[in-house]
Amino acid sequence: MTAATPQGISPEEVGQWADEFQAIWRQLGATIRRRDTRSRVEQYTRGLLGRIDRKNGWQLAEYTGDDDPSAMQHVLDRADWDADKIRDELRRYAAEHLLAHGEGGVLVMDETGFMKKGEKSVGVNRQYSGTAGKIDNCQIGVFLALVGSRGRALVDRELYLPKEWCDDEPRCHEAKVPPETKFATKPQLAQKMFARALESGLTPAWALMDEVYGNDGKLLRFLEARKQPYIAAVSLQQRVEIGGLSKRLDIVAKEVPPECWVRLSAGEGLKGPRLFDWAAMPASTLAEDGFRRWALFRRSVENPKELAYYRCLAPEGAGLKDLVEAAGQRWSIECCFEAAKQETGLGGYEVRSWHGWYRHITLSMFALAFLAAVRAASAEAALGALTKKTIRRWSR
Repeated sequence: MTAATPQGISPEEVGQWADEFQAIWRQLGATIRRRDTRSRVEQYTRGLLGRIDRKNGWQLAEYTGDDDPSAMQHVLDRADWDADKIRDELRRYAAEHLLAHGEGGVLVMDETGFMKKGEKSVGVNRQYSGTAGKIDNCQIGVFLALVGSRGRALVDRELYLPKEWCDDEPRCHEAKVPPETKFATKPQLAQKMFARALESGLTPAWALMDEVYGNDGKLLRFLEARKQPYIAAVSLQQRVEIGGLSKRLDIVAKEVPPECWVRLSAGEGLKGPRLFDWAAMPASTLAEDGFRRWALFRRSVENPKELAYYRCLAPEGAGLKDLVEAAGQRWSIECCFEAAKQETGLGGYEVRSWHGWYRHITLSMFALAFLAAVRAASAEAALGALTKKTIRRWSR
């Protein structure tokens, strides 16, 4: 396998991981009934891992030795296989390889946009995309990432289908949207993915999300009912009960005593620690036994008028540093998006159908998880070799 080799990995290690990929694929491939389809889906996935600039049908066909993209297009369109079964195996694989023993990791929810021309691609619409930073013609995918001490990967996905699409039956039929599909908000899609993750046996320490999801009370109540700690970015208009009074979060932030603001890092960034001033106030409303609700505030060091607001459900005993450390991990999903688009062709597809989107995206996510596992194993092998060398040197 000529993979998109992670930095610092030798050709010998690539060979070892090619064997590992084959072993992993035997397990994933078991979900695909027909042998020829199983082989083609494997080739498609290997192409996503390959050194190809644009991972579209023609480029993948050339990589696999085909004369034209018809076989690759068949994989995404007419072939008989279930992308959801691959997704479930992907989630298990990511947990096994990216979480240390006994670690629950962190689940992060966010969305990303895929710029598209025309109006035929399923879900395409004039809508806001954080990727473009503006309203544009695009598709929006909602994603769930699993972040562990050994790495991070995207483990679930849903395509946001705008109401205009749901109300246009002929358009949905042409894009092969399942007839039973109903309009669902982004927070409703997020709840489905959180539910699948928790029901699969994952026990994340935190669930993290931005304002699109944090402002949805039903989603937060769902997590609280599952006794799932969360840190949700919310708008300043959101209210919280402090000292027995319901107040807007921006009002509460102004009432925080100066000595309660603490400068802490939200994790390492490209230019070093990402320093902000933080403060937390316990809410007076009761939470589930063993948990406490918090209002969390983040203030810019350079511009103290620039604040971010969070609602939190934390285990009893958790303090400000715990909340800040967890909140700082939300950026991990952005790193997943960037890596998947650059390395495993997340946005390189040229399909218009519903199931075509899910199939390509799922295989791209698996390829990303595989590379994350490669990096984790390589880093640990390098550390082990360095440790042995140090022990030998000091034992002389």
